[in-house]
Amino acid sequence: MNLNNMTLETSYLSLDEEFYKLTDPQPLDEPYLISFNKNAAKLIDLDSSTEQDPRFVELLNGTFSPKGSHPFAMCYAGHQFGHYNPWLGDGRALNLGSTSGWNLQLKGSGDTHYSASADGRAAVRSSIREYLMSEAMHHLGIPTTRALGIIGSKSKIIRSKMENAAIVMRMSTSWVRFGTFEYFFHMGEHAKLEALAEYVISESYPHLKDDEDRFFKMFCEIVDRTASTVSKWQGVGFNHGVMNTDNMSIEGLTIDYGPFAMMDDFNYNYVCNQSDRVGRYSYGEQPNISYWNLTMLSIAFSKIVSKDRMEKKLEDYGAFIFPNAYVGVMREKMGLYIELDSDADLVEKIVVALHEAYVDHTLFFRILSRYDGDRSPLYDIAMDPVVLDNWLKLYDKRLLEESGSQQKRQELMLSTNPKYVLKNYMIQKAIVLAEAGDYSMVETLKHIAENPYAELPEYEHFSGDTPEEDKNIGLSCSS
Repeated sequence: MNLNNMTLETSYLSLDEEFYKLTDPQPLDEPYLISFNKNAAKLIDLDSSTEQDPRFVELLNGTFSPKGSHPFAMCYAGHQFGHYNPWLGDGRALNLGSTSGWNLQLKGSGDTHYSASADGRAAVRSSIREYLMSEAMHHLGIPTTRALGIIGSKSKIIRSKMENAAIVMRMSTSWVRFGTFEYFFHMGEHAKLEALAEYVISESYPHLKDDEDRFFKMFCEIVDRTASTVSKWQGVGFNHGVMNTDNMSIEGLTIDYGPFAMMDDFNYNYVCNQSDRVGRYSYGEQPNISYWNLTMLSIAFSKIVSKDRMEKKLEDYGAFIFPNAYVGVMREKMGLYIELDSDADLVEKIVVALHEAYVDHTLFFRILSRYDGDRSPLYDIAMDPVVLDNWLKLYDKRLLEESGSQQKRQELMLSTNPKYVLKNYMIQKAIVLAEAGDYSMVETLKHIAENPYAELPEYEHFSGDTPEEDKNIGLSCSS
């Protein structure tokens, strides 16, 4: 497929007009291509030569419209930092339509019906961050939206300073959020809420289409997918930063990359969002917040699903659904392939040890992947090696329960524990260069993101401990 024969579908427009507003994108001045994602292009069977087609920039800028496209912004509500906001929606995003099961969306394409007083634009820095991180998360095996490309421009926007505006084309198998259901529940539009549920089943859970108990089963799958995704966040050291219900995907995807971060030194209480003064969305709170958000979703579902049944599912979430998912993730990171009940205690102890040892999260697990009984490489990266020593004694004892060879364990761990993650200091370097007109590091980091487990000698300096002066870069929601 190329841009000549690209045809989009807009099945979401079959819903009532309250679900969306048709809106034309507002083009940027003097747009230019920053990056084209060939891996994402393959998902929609888009020819890689499209990168050289000047209409690709026009597509992202909203001046070229594929066949069948009818741009629209989606309506939703949501709980933001625990407080219900009845009027949110796509304030700076426009959906162009879908192809091959992927919904194409422009972020930063101008204001919409839901923008309130905002300008509907996005800065180069935040667009680069989302573009790179969505690719990184995918290659780490974490469910996520993707991004097809990013353009910059000469258009100016005001944030904390005057900045150039950009547009990133995001791709998702669904853009429906917990907050989409909340909007229609709190508005008392229960027939429309049911219509939304039927639409989500058709788009995201088609195997439930003819099931009489489809709404409850869909809720259960949303719970399970959320548990799986958040457990993977915890395992890789990802802090989302803004887990509002409007930023929670009905498919369990990682969406809306704002003030996110991959942890540097492990800190269970780490908060990457400067606006989150009480730590509601800290790394350690993410499992609890996911439970809270699912509880808000269950309230929105209460007109179409039994409350008692959903409450039981949520009790199970806290009791074993999430814990089991998380222990499973950590078991793989530790190279344990025989499941023992005692593994949960070993996981709890490693979290405590990492927190107290002041050790780089990614580096620790990568070195552990080559563990052969010699503890000195792990001691060398810890501020307090004594707490690691105490845990390693337990780990050595647990490894005796395994039946596989040390070599096989190490091979599997090296394919599970990444050598490279995109830390904020790395992305910031790319942003600084990009703002000066040099996009080479965007491509470098995209290459690293695509190969997180590989040995890349030329980028070895990105695999070590974060430089002290670059640790724990905080970010705001402003972009």
